[in-house]
Amino acid sequence: MSREILLLVDALAHEKNVSKEVIFTALELALASATKKKHHDDADVRVSIDRESGEYETFRRWQYVEYDLLENSAYQIDEESEHAKGLNVGDYYEEPLESIEFGRIGAQAAKQVILQKVREAEREQILEDFLARDEKLVTGVIKRMEKGNAIIEVGRIESLLPREQMIPKENLRVGDRVRAFLSRIERGGRGPQLILSRITPDFLVRLFELEVPEIEEGLLEIRAAARDPGLRSKIAVKSNDQRIDPVGTCVGMRGSRVQAVTGELAGERVDIVLWSMEPAQFVINAMSPAEVSSIVVDEDAHSMDVVVDEEQLALAIGRNGQNVRLASELTGWTLNILTVDQAAQKNQDEFAGVSQLFMDKLDVDAEVAEILVQEGFSTLEEIAYVPLAEMNEIEAFDEDTIEELRKRARAALLTEAIAKEEKVEEASEDLLAMEGMDAETAHLLASKGVATMDDLAELAVDELEELTGMDAERAKTLIMTARAPWFK
Repeated sequence: MSREILLLVDALAHEKNVSKEVIFTALELALASATKKKHHDDADVRVSIDRESGEYETFRRWQYVEYDLLENSAYQIDEESEHAKGLNVGDYYEEPLESIEFGRIGAQAAKQVILQKVREAEREQILEDFLARDEKLVTGVIKRMEKGNAIIEVGRIESLLPREQMIPKENLRVGDRVRAFLSRIERGGRGPQLILSRITPDFLVRLFELEVPEIEEGLLEIRAAARDPGLRSKIAVKSNDQRIDPVGTCVGMRGSRVQAVTGELAGERVDIVLWSMEPAQFVINAMSPAEVSSIVVDEDAHSMDVVVDEEQLALAIGRNGQNVRLASELTGWTLNILTVDQAAQKNQDEFAGVSQLFMDKLDVDAEVAEILVQEGFSTLEEIAYVPLAEMNEIEAFDEDTIEELRKRARAALLTEAIAKEEKVEEASEDLLAMEGMDAETAHLLASKGVATMDDLAELAVDELEELTGMDAERAKTLIMTARAPWFK
């Protein structure tokens, strides 16, 4: 009988083009299944086949689990069992069991187990071959539609294009040949499955790589992409060869290359813009086709005020805010669109606000405050700590005036710091009354404006994590403690 097993393994391994180990494992499962049906339907049975001789042994086994996790004594034991001695949690205790004869196994049951394992091994091998080619842009034929999702055959692999990953309003049908981007691989009961997308910006990038050979050659790079699937998208391109026009190369002769991409994306209009390492210039390029008059950069808020003429306003914003939204996604900056008049008014308001700040905090008149603002000062810190040489360049002030201004600025900053510290200390006391709160965390929260238990209760878990750097479990516990009074 052992010779029969070895012959069967050799034949199946050769026929199905899988390793012998896969067939041995399938046979062990088939024998174990048949043994359970004959002896103990609820038992955990293990069969071990010797890979050299074909002889096999059968064991009934029990897994050692913690005392309070024992669910079924048919295949589990805990510390009260006499067989638990020397075992660690997760180990198995085994007893030999009479092996059934190979020839008396239900042939059909054994065959099904073997074929299932062989199919799984074949699918894994096909998937490994596919992944080895590192293909992200895949092409396949739609085999069927299930609840709006498309099941696509990519080579010999079954792939899924979910409804929400299709371009809006596109009408895909069975038999259509489609391209998509491989976003991830899911492993379920039916084997590995490719999950595809036609709306990700990566799909747009891969299509351009397909149409523009210069990208694959390294002469051009696509540095960023943003999409409103089916309607409009933007890509930022950069040339690594000064002789090549990156925008013109991606557009192609008479627009042939960009039209090929647009055709694949159900008519989606693609703006190709020049990438720049200078953020302001990159934003100006990304706002195309709108013309930008000027830009004001706020590094702290990571935002820019984009100033355009009145007649350019609609073009800059785009339909339903589409142009500015895509430009913002492409560049990674928050963009605020202003007309020239709005920008002037904003500058005037900011000028007046900073002037009033200096008048209040430095106890100076409007003329002195306006000179400081005109010279580019916007905060007390700048006046207090900017190099003295820069301050001395202000022609309207003599040395005594400059020294007095710096002295008043430092005094004002010190007063603000003391007031803030007192407020933080006062707020920390309220938070410290909470169960589970420590002084360091209370002080940190108070310094960030979370001054009371009610303030803390209003936060979401991820917000508290971001503010303090604590783990999610502790953040959740503190928030629930702060909310406890709400439920009384």
